[in-house]
Amino acid sequence: MTDVPSMRGAEVGRRIGVGLMFGLWKPRVLGSWRVPASGPVIFAVNHSHNIDGPMVMGVAPRPTHFLIKKEAFVGPLDPFLTGIGQLKVDRHSTDRTAIARALGVLEQGGVLGIFPEGTRGEGDFASIRAGLAYFAVRSGAPIVPVAVLGSSDRPGRLIKALPPLRSRVDVVFGDAFEAIEGARSSDTGGGGRRAGGSGRRTRKALDEATARIQKQLTAHLENARRLTGR
Repeated sequence: MTDVPSMRGAEVGRRIGVGLMFGLWKPRVLGSWRVPASGPVIFAVNHSHNIDGPMVMGVAPRPTHFLIKKEAFVGPLDPFLTGIGQLKVDRHSTDRTAIARALGVLEQGGVLGIFPEGTRGEGDFASIRAGLAYFAVRSGAPIVPVAVLGSSDRPGRLIKALPPLRSRVDVVFGDAFEAIEGARSSDTGGGGRRAGGSGRRTRKALDEATARIQKQLTAHLENARRLTGR
């Protein structure tokens, strides 16, 4: 049986994130009330800087388990990231262990964080991978789009790899939506999975879900930019 990351560990990670993110920068958090208070949720986060994941972990109202490339789990970071409930994934193969653990997080009513673009880039959701649709369709969990803006505007003076210390970073949470239009999560007694959802994981269904997801994420990012003036 695949072990599921500890929600207690993710809560420790959230508290560490709160201290670091608010101590080093000035996060402005908008729309956090849109995050469902309980049940499985998938955060779909744009990715233009290394601090985007820790920033969302620190400002989100619920502890988050992010799928993180295995290359980040080096040296002391390996036991640390594992200890705070983060998920190691091999991006270059079908990582069945990571998939099972991620689905386990959702089955237990937790929050799974995903960078749908697959890797750090422009952070504009211009190209997203099918993995997000797979997890959403398979689990029945709603998706909450998250836009992180300002993390890559300019390098810091002291540490070029980080945004300037005490600079403002905006994190905008959007309205939760279903990967398949018109779908409704059934009450399955705590797991939050959709009854009969397993029959819809065809390639066509996943392609349609991916297209719908990309449209929703792009619209949220445009709205977040208007809202924050970035």
